[in-house]
Amino acid sequence: MIQSNVNVILLGFAASVIASFGTTMGAAAIVFVRKISNRAQDMLLASAAGVMLAASVFSLLIPGTEQAEAMDYSPEMAVSIVVAGMILGAVILALIHHYTPHENFLKGRDHWEKKRMSGISLFVIAITLHNFPEGMAVGVGFAEGNLSNGIPLATGIFLQNIPEGLAIAVSILTLGYSRLVAFTVAVLTGLVEPLGGLFGATLVSIAIPMLPWILGGAAGAMLFIISNEIIPATHRDGHENAATFSLMAGFGLMMILDGVLA
Repeated sequence: MIQSNVNVILLGFAASVIASFGTTMGAAAIVFVRKISNRAQDMLLASAAGVMLAASVFSLLIPGTEQAEAMDYSPEMAVSIVVAGMILGAVILALIHHYTPHENFLKGRDHWEKKRMSGISLFVIAITLHNFPEGMAVGVGFAEGNLSNGIPLATGIFLQNIPEGLAIAVSILTLGYSRLVAFTVAVLTGLVEPLGGLFGATLVSIAIPMLPWILGGAAGAMLFIISNEIIPATHRDGHENAATFSLMAGFGLMMILDGVLA
């Protein structure tokens, strides 16, 4: 059992490391891209949100419900447990989000600006808040060595990290920072995810009875990010239709990945 748990932890961690490379790939494009339009930036982020939304449903919420039913819970109780976990995950992230000084990489500094923290420091904190749950979701997705669930999830997160990495790097560049700083800070987004992956994989390995709660919690954290941050940001300049269809395209891509790779 110990050896099996170690393998699952290593698998979840390795997958989150690979998924994080998507951010580096996207950030590297800053060398060739001087500027992207607000419309294109909104579409890139919306497509990433679509992948995250589908991953939350197909790779976390549904498997969480199935896992609860496998533990001999009734279908009604299984759904209730996962939904409770989802709400708990969203509440925890909302509290962290509220009480931690941060800077939204699209909307600028919030009320914590009076704390006089540097913009870069706030970006790093924001990156941690937004990407740790993604890494955790990848680690959780490989619970009990479930490759059919974990591989599509890790692939989806990898793909959505590419436009997200580019969007973050461009946003930092437009604030007046150098390309090197923009690239470095954006890459930090990816470096946070393996930490989340290690945490998630370890958590589910030592607390299997809590797996439905953990899967639901990881989904709730990602859904909070999508609804509270990404969707409002992509609608801020009147690009609602473009962002909406981009989100649907990302959702559809994740559905395809889930069907092909599962």
